Order: sequence, then structure tokens, then C-alpha cells
Amino acid sequence: AFSLLPAMFDGMKLAAVATILYIIVRCLNLKSPTAPPEIIYQDTPLSHYLLKSCPMLTKEYIPPLLWGKSGHLQTVLYGKMGRVNTPTPCGVRKFLPMQDGATATFDLFEALGDHSAGDDITMVICPGIGNHSEKNYIRTFVDYSQRQGYRCAVLNHLGALPNMELTSPRMFTYGCTWEFAAMVGYVKRAHPQTLLVVVGFSLGGNVVCKFLGENRLNQERVLCCISVCQGYSALRAQETFLQWDQCRRLYNFVLADNMKKIILSHRDSLLGMSSSNISDADLNRLSAATSLMQIDDSIMRKFHGYNSLREYYEKESCVHYIHKVTVPLLLVNSSDDPLVHQSLLAVPRTLAEKMPNVVFALTQHGGHMGFFEGAVLFPQPLTWMDKVIIEYSDAVCHWEKKRLVCQRSSRHE
Repeated sequence: AFSLLPAMFDGMKLAAVATILYIIVRCLNLKSPTAPPEIIYQDTPLSHYLLKSCPMLTKEYIPPLLWGKSGHLQTVLYGKMGRVNTPTPCGVRKFLPMQDGATATFDLFEALGDHSAGDDITMVICPGIGNHSEKNYIRTFVDYSQRQGYRCAVLNHLGALPNMELTSPRMFTYGCTWEFAAMVGYVKRAHPQTLLVVVGFSLGGNVVCKFLGENRLNQERVLCCISVCQGYSALRAQETFLQWDQCRRLYNFVLADNMKKIILSHRDSLLGMSSSNISDADLNRLSAATSLMQIDDSIMRKFHGYNSLREYYEKESCVHYIHKVTVPLLLVNSSDDPLVHQSLLAVPRTLAEKMPNVVFALTQHGGHMGFFEGAVLFPQPLTWMDKVIIEYSDAVCHWEKKRLVCQRSSRHE
């Protein structure tokens, strides 16, 4: 019997190793094949030109071999580190007084070279929930854009900058476009020749698409718009946020915790101003909140006086405005994004099937705002997402340039 024990131990060890390997392969999704993004678009001259000029949209996106096929690891790495070897672009902070007494702030970064189309072009960028220009993923993208000849303006969400006091009892919300509109207005006035490329990350994608669709005039001088990893409909997203598949409930808890910290850092301003809709009881409810929905109900909807959570989500989602956007629009999502449930992707899919100006690119991998590239283990500083935005923007700039040249020559004939 004793002689059987070592063999049994070896068998158990082997079984344990096999189990661990199985879990690793499953969790890291190692068997998942890499593939080009699924591209949904309409048969138009512009679409053909864009797909010809943007090889990244038709080639495979290859994430780092060991962990890049796990949407969770891509998301967590983005959440914890943002990016690797982040540059520090040098910008100027601007302050804009708003009508209700709030102070919008944004950072302006000048281009570091000429643009390949020879034009003056400004990227107007709206970051994700509670983010600002000092976040690593924004700094990486801004530095790369500057080097490709783009001026960049980055909105700092109202209340998101540490050590910047609120000057009115209001913070950024899921779909309020006032501060973004103020930044765009400033850029247009300060640079009368500039054309705009509008970029929104995550929650910022909702803000920019809503901004463009709210008013025809908002699309003037806009070359194109790119939205990355947004969820399109807050109402539908919230239902999915309470589910445990893909650990969404856990992400919800972490996001809620971050939001809580941001709001509580402004406790005195929110309570101390006479025009505030926020009470002590609201902040007590906030302290007990474990989900974004509870925070939205106790605090966020009250900034704009919405009577119910449903009304807040309905009115602040871009889903009611996005079909009014007529400029070229690139919507990027990832299938393994643990924050954006597959059911929400019916919105961009349907839009790209109906609207000639919309291209929807759905990657297999990338997580939420990850899209890291790299060989085996270490990611490169620039991500697939950074390169795709620039490639698409460059292509639209050159298309517009050709179009204007053709118009001028036909006038002279």
C-alpha cells in the first residue's frame, strides 16, 4: 500500500497542475483566436476610402500573447496603470466661467509638428467617468496626437481634478454637454481656421455623440467623431450592471467607490451653497451606496433636477441624439469589454447598418479601454486604440482635402 502513495501523490500533483493550467487557459482565454475587427458599414465612396486608408481596421488586432485575450486583465491593467511609459505632454490649463457659476477647465496642447494634410486641426477630447487630462491613457493619446500634427484640447470633467474646488453646487454627469460645448466654443473662437476631430472615451463617448446630435450648429467645422467603449443607453446599461456575469457587479462596486470619493471630496461645496439641490441626507445615502445606480439616484440626477432615475438616464443618453450626427462617425467597442454588455451593441450595429456616415468596429479582444499591443508579456506604450483613432482621423482629413480640391477645380472649369 505504501508503495502506491508516491504514485498517488504524483497523480494528484499532475491533476492539480492540469487543473491550474485549465483554469489559466480558460481565464486568460488563450484558445481564443485573434481576428480582424468586425466592421459594419454602408457601401459608400467614403467607407471604401476609409477602409482602404485604415489598414488597422481590416488587419488582425493582436493583443499580448499571455494575458491580452482576457478582457478582465486588459481592463484591470488600464484601470490600475492606464498605460506603460507614459509621456508628460506640456499644456496650458484654461478656465471658463459657466452661466450657473460653475468653472469649466480644460487643457490645451499645441501640435508638435505639421499635420500630413497641411491643415490646422484640433482634437477635442472628452475623457471617461471622473477622468481628466492628467490620466495616463489621455497623456499617451495626447502626446501621440501632437506628434502627428494635431492640437489637443482635453476637458477636465467638472469636479474630477483633485485640488480644484467647485464654484457652483454641480458636478459632471453622465450626459451633460455644457462644459464640453464651452471648450469647443473657446477653441473655435481662439483658432478661427481650425477644423475639429471630436474624440470621446467611455462616458466621454456618450457626451460627445449627444453634443453633436443636440444641435446642427455643433457639427460646424467638425471633420469627424470617434467614440471608444461607450455603452450608448444608460437605461439599458444599468440593468446589466446589476448582473454578475463578467463580474459586472464587482466593477460596478469599484466604479461606485471611485465616484463616491470624488463626490465626498466636494462635500463642503455641495452642502454650503444656497442654490444646492444636495442635502445632508443625500450625502448620508451616498456613503452607504454600493452601486452607480444608488449614487445616480441619491446625487447625480439632482444636479439637473431630474425627478427620477429613469428620467435622468433617458434624457442623458446619446441614444436619442446619435442618429442626428451627419459627420463621419467611428464607433469602437470590444466584445470582451466587461463593462459594456453585448446587448448594448445593438445600438451601434443598427446605426451603422442604416447611416451612411457611421462605421462600427467591434474587436474580439481589448477589454474596456485596454486595447494593448505587445509580443508576449510586456505591452507597448501605444495601444491599438491610439493608432486607430489617428489613422481614421488622418484618412478623413485627406478625404476632405481631396473633396475641396475637386470642388474648387470644378468651379473653375
